[in-house]
Amino acid sequence: MKDRWQGGQAQFIKSVFKTSQLPEPEFPEFAFAGRSNVGKSSLINKLLNRRNLVKISSRPGKTQSLNFFLVNEDVYLVDLPGYGFAKVPRKVQNDWKGLISSYILNRQTLKCVVVIVDIRHGVKDQDLELVTWLKNENIPLLIVYTKQDKLTANKKRQQASILDAGFGISKTDRVLFSAKTGDGKDNLISMLDQYL
Repeated sequence: MKDRWQGGQAQFIKSVFKTSQLPEPEFPEFAFAGRSNVGKSSLINKLLNRRNLVKISSRPGKTQSLNFFLVNEDVYLVDLPGYGFAKVPRKVQNDWKGLISSYILNRQTLKCVVVIVDIRHGVKDQDLELVTWLKNENIPLLIVYTKQDKLTANKKRQQASILDAGFGISKTDRVLFSAKTGDGKDNLISMLDQYL
C-alpha cells in the first residue's frame, strides 16, 4: 500500500478550531501529535513525498487548529497543535486541550494517534502524560522517535532503549524515523497500513 502514501494526491482540506467544524467522518484518520517543534510537519511531508504540503514554522505553537489533509481521496492525516510551548496563553492551551481530547475520544474514524518524540531527549512529562492517557482510554497509538539522523548508531540504540523503558513499550510499538534522510519511512508506512 506504499503507493497510497507516496505516489498520489494529498491536499489540505481545512483547519478545525471547534468540533462542530470537523469534516464528515467518511475516511479513516491518523492524528499526529507531539511537542512544539518536534518535527510533525516535516514527518508528514516526508511521509507523503511532498515539500511544503504541511507548512513548517520556526515559531513554536504556530499550529492552533486540527489541520486535515486528504490523501488519495481515502485517508485523512490530521496535524494536531503542538503541546508544551509555554509562550502560548493558558486559555489558548486549554482550548486546544479541549478540542484535541474531544476529537480523540469521540472520533469514530480515528484509527491511530501517532505520537512524535525527539529521540535526542529523555522522556518528557507531557509526552508520557499523552501516551499514558491514550493507553488508559484504549486509543491505538504508535510512537515515532524522530531526528535519528542526529545521533550515532550506538547513541541511537541507547536513547531508543531509554525511551522504550520510559514509555513502557517494546521495539515493535515504535518506529525510528528521520525526516531528513527518510530512514524509517517504509517501516512507518507498513505500521500505518496495519491500522487500515
